[in-house]
Amino acid sequence: MVVAGLIFAGVAALVHVYIFVMESVAWTTPRVRATFGMSEEEARATKPMAFNQGFYNLFLAIAVFAGIVFFSVGAPVVGATLVFVGVGSMAAAALVLLLSSPDKRGAALTQGVIPAVAAILLVIGLVL
Repeated sequence: MVVAGLIFAGVAALVHVYIFVMESVAWTTPRVRATFGMSEEEARATKPMAFNQGFYNLFLAIAVFAGIVFFSVGAPVVGATLVFVGVGSMAAAALVLLLSSPDKRGAALTQGVIPAVAAILLVIGLVL
C-alpha cells in the first residue's frame, strides 16, 4: 500500500506541476483561457495572481517529489512527512475550492481526489 500511496502522490504532484504551467506560464493563452472560462482581458487582469498561485502548486509538487525521494532512500519519516504535507495541502485546497465555488466542482475533484487517495493509501500502508 505504501508504494501505491507514493505512486498516487507522484501523480498528484504531476497534476500540480501541470497546473503550475497553466497558471504561471501559459495563463493568457487561448487554451488556458478556455479551460478557465476567461476572456483575454480577464486573463491579463488576473495574470499576477495566477502567476503567484501557480508557484504555490509547484511548491506543493516539489514537497511531494522530495518526500518520495526521501522515502525511497531510506528516510521514511522525513519522506512520509513531506508527502503528507504536500498531498494534505492539495486535498485541503481542493476542498476549499469545492466549498467556496461549487460550480468549480470538476476542478476541485481533479485537484483533490488523487492526493486524498494518496494520503489514505499511505496511511493504510504505514499502519499495516
